[in-house]
Amino acid sequence: MSEEVCSHIASISELKTAKEHVCEECVKLGDSWVHLRTCQECGVTLCCDDSKNKHATAHFHKTDHPVISSAEYNERWLWCYKDESFVTY
Repeated sequence: MSEEVCSHIASISELKTAKEHVCEECVKLGDSWVHLRTCQECGVTLCCDDSKNKHATAHFHKTDHPVISSAEYNERWLWCYKDESFVTY
């Protein structure tokens, strides 16, 4: 099965990775998170939609930065919010 790559994902030339394995916004609130995602435009690492605050999706709605990657150690994938495109690497 082939994965179609959207233009937003295809335009990424260098993968941004988490500087620290924390959700920067949850830390400010004193909250916890389930999984972490890293924005491929600005590099911020935020919590996933399974987390209480859903900071990664909120970041997309606020900034229009379309692509995130998993910041989990055992996961290698990218997701584009705009095109609902998912690819592994």
